This record gives sequence, structure tokens and C-alpha cells, in this order.
Amino acid sequence: MDLTGVLSISESGAERLAEGDRIGEDGLVYCGKCGSKKQLRVTFGDKTHVVRCVCKCESKEIEERKRQEEYEEQMRRINRLKEASMMDKKYREVTFDKYEVREENKKVFEMAKKYADRFQDMYKKNQGLLLYGPVGTGKSFTAACIGNYLLNNAKPVIMTSFVKILQDIWENDREAEYITILNSASLLIVDDLGTERETDYALEKVYNIIDSRVRANKPMIITSNLELNDMMECEDIRKKRIYDRILECCYPVYVGGKSFRMMKAAQRFDEMKVFFGGVVHG
Repeated sequence: MDLTGVLSISESGAERLAEGDRIGEDGLVYCGKCGSKKQLRVTFGDKTHVVRCVCKCESKEIEERKRQEEYEEQMRRINRLKEASMMDKKYREVTFDKYEVREENKKVFEMAKKYADRFQDMYKKNQGLLLYGPVGTGKSFTAACIGNYLLNNAKPVIMTSFVKILQDIWENDREAEYITILNSASLLIVDDLGTERETDYALEKVYNIIDSRVRANKPMIITSNLELNDMMECEDIRKKRIYDRILECCYPVYVGGKSFRMMKAAQRFDEMKVFFGGVVHG
């Protein structure tokens, strides 16, 4: 006999009735809320025992508590992942809902949303993205939207910059350990390729980070103000091997249009101009 839901066995079958419960014609207790049984008769050998079981409404309450506990644990896990993401505070609340979609960036928005939605496929294929274009067009914002979408779905993401990575490696002198941490994330987002110093040391470290990620078969998203042609036609062997490794596994996406930073600066200028009664320094 299936004893799923049985909580305890009573020799006498006696049980304190909850408010609204009733004794049925079979002598068993029935729930006063849902009307289902709260007791069963079970035979072991030559003896029959009355056992307590979970009624339908209690079973539902148990499932609700379980779902709530799982949700709370999921939230704790997500918060831990966000704390470990290395993401700059200004990007931690960035979402696709806050994306300023314009005609010039609509395709980039749709591509980024699709990449995030289909990340499991991208992960299996080790497919990353290279978001390149002029300063201030939303490359980092787009990458952060993808990162936070995955973090909110409990996927480990690290978002940092090449400058920050080089600084951390230089200060801690634990390159192998640091790279292991970076590669522990399902998605690695590295901002501002090309802003790091062009020393042999810096370029070697950048290559090691990219190469180790590719060898780990895990995707990454790189942002850069560099032109794609400059990367593809670069003759500096130190840089070329970095760019070749990136383009080997990252699909290039141009993020163009007007600079968000300049538009916001112009908006602020106009607001302050009104505030000061049209007085302009000049």
C-alpha cells in the first residue's frame, strides 16, 4: 500500500479534532475545510491501525511553503551571485526594461535580448559577442542588460574591465588563481578592450585571459571602442593574436548612433540653462 502523506501512526486511532473537522460514517476524521480524509486504515499482518494522513488543503499548504522556501533560497543565491559578479554599482540595476530603444539601436536591443533568452544554446556553442563602436553608444549598458538578465535567472556572471583585471593581477600577483575565478562564471563580460596600457606585460595578460576563456569553452562578451577593421587588419602581432582569439568565438556587433552621454549632457545643459534664467557662460 502507498503510504505517501502518512505522518504518524496511532494505536488507538484517537486524534484531536481541529475546528470544523468531523468524524465520518467509517469512523475516520475528515477535514472541515476541504472534506478529504485526515486518517486512513492500514493493515500490518493481522492488525489494523488508524494512521494520520495529509488532507488536500494541508498538502497544498505544504507545497506553498516549499515553493516559498525554494523562491527565497533562489533569491539568496541570486544576491550572492550579484555580490560576486564584480559588476560596477552603476550597472547592477540595469535591465532590458530600462533600455532606451531608438531606431538606430533597435536591432542591437533585439539581438541582445535574443542572446540572453537563448543563452543555454549560446553557452553550449561557446558563442560570445564583440560589441564595438564609438564612445557612449550603449555597449556597456547592453552587455550589463544581458548580464543582469542571466544573474536574475541564477546564472553566474562576472562583469569587469581589462584595466581592472590588470590592476588586480598586478596588486595580488596571483594570475592563475584570478583567471580561475573569471572562468568559474557561465558568462564573462569584459569592458573596454583597447583602453589598457600597450606594454608587453599588459598585452600578454590580456591574451592569457582571452585564451584561457576560449580553452575553457565558455562564452564571453567583449566591448570596445576599436574599429572592427582595425582589429582584423592589425599588424602588431602582440595585439593581432588577441583580436584573432576574440573573433574566433565572439560575433561582432556594431553599436552605433548618437552618444547617450552627449545627449544626457545636452539635456542637463538645457535644464540648467532654464534654471539660471538663460544665463550661459561664454
